[in-house]
Amino acid sequence: MTKILIAEDNAVNRELLRELLEMRGYTVVEACDGEEALRMVEQTQPDLLLLDIGMPVLDGFAVVRKIRENPRFASLPVVAVTAYAMQGDREKILNSKFDGYLSKPVNARALAEELERLLGKRENREAPPNQSHEGHASGKTRAAGSGE
Repeated sequence: MTKILIAEDNAVNRELLRELLEMRGYTVVEACDGEEALRMVEQTQPDLLLLDIGMPVLDGFAVVRKIRENPRFASLPVVAVTAYAMQGDREKILNSKFDGYLSKPVNARALAEELERLLGKRENREAPPNQSHEGHASGKTRAAGSGE
């Protein structure tokens, strides 16, 4: 099962992300600050990290820098989840070695699309050859947008 680490200091935002992910069958682990996020990456080895930029102890930029410096985790997909939504913020974040960007409040459809983009190739490789995974993935995307 695909495991996603949510690193977010706001409990309400963590809960919302956890519910959206668990509804889609993902296993979720959580961290409340940047230092804990790095420990959880080591301990739980997630398939993807949803990382808030403005966290205590270590901010998201410092966390992604440390992850990219570690050969064991350098290829871990990391998506910035942030309230930084001004012109140029997205480009600055993506140029800082993040693999994706989601602005807050998180849109369920945008979340599903980022997960499919970053995890879809691996999930397609893991799907048994006699099943069409593409139909399953698009079903996930429709389900993600159904509550809007």
